[in-house]
Amino acid sequence: MADVKDEEEIIAAKVGNIVEFDGMKGKVDKVNDNSVIVDITINDNFDEHEMFEKTVVNHKRYTIIEE
Repeated sequence: MADVKDEEEIIAAKVGNIVEFDGMKGKVDKVNDNSVIVDITINDNFDEHEMFEKTVVNHKRYTIIEE
């Protein structure tokens, strides 16, 4: 049985959109076929976490919160 999310049409974010994933926000820098590259330095608590400035997020894993 297929996952419901697989059956829905996935709307990919565009460069400059703000997306939310795993409780974090990020600004889309690049759109790939199956994912986006997001800049996560826009989070208020970015400095508290030892993370890279950018990360890759699958289209199925984020929600567009600002276009």
